[in-house]
Amino acid sequence: MTRYKEARHMIGFVFFFSSFQCILRVHCPLFSMHTKSSPNLTFVDPALVVKKLSIASGSTVADFGCGSGYFSFECARHVGADGVVYALDVLPQALEAVKSQAKTLGLLNVIPKRVNIENERGSSLGNESVDWAILKDVLLQNTKKEVILREVFRVLKPHGKALIMEWNPDESLVGPDKALRISKNQLQELIAQAGFLIDEELSVGGFHYAYIVKK
Repeated sequence: MTRYKEARHMIGFVFFFSSFQCILRVHCPLFSMHTKSSPNLTFVDPALVVKKLSIASGSTVADFGCGSGYFSFECARHVGADGVVYALDVLPQALEAVKSQAKTLGLLNVIPKRVNIENERGSSLGNESVDWAILKDVLLQNTKKEVILREVFRVLKPHGKALIMEWNPDESLVGPDKALRISKNQLQELIAQAGFLIDEELSVGGFHYAYIVKK
């Protein structure tokens, strides 16, 4: 399977999974029993997560691997008309969907960009040009994890921050193959190698875990 097909497959999964979360809750007895026995096991809510980040009005945000744009839209609401959100992805159909939805929502500060973040300087953004970066489920989808994190470090302003969120490898009821997932220890090592400091671990629901890191 080519890199493009792998990425398309993952994006398809994300769209499908987001659309049918409610069906899982209502119609899947095993899922309902599992989540009831684990009250902290919840899905990621972009609005709640972005609210915790305290992104300032007028900020510049880069959403790496934006997919369907859920985090791009929430960030765009927080930065306001004086800010900008770069929605970065390799798939044209994802970016077209983001562009269309941003227009529908009246979020004129969302700028979709087709990029390959596994390339050196792959985001095409300038050095130290971004206040915040968002990476949700990005590293597990790509083999060149170190390249991606170096690129995030490059584009962040001094003292800039990034949200890095990955699937919890200890919770495999739903989501991608467990073999693809990154442990907390592995992610911590990658973060340190890229030059970041971990600011805090953020609670985002039991299916995922997340760190806020700073340059």
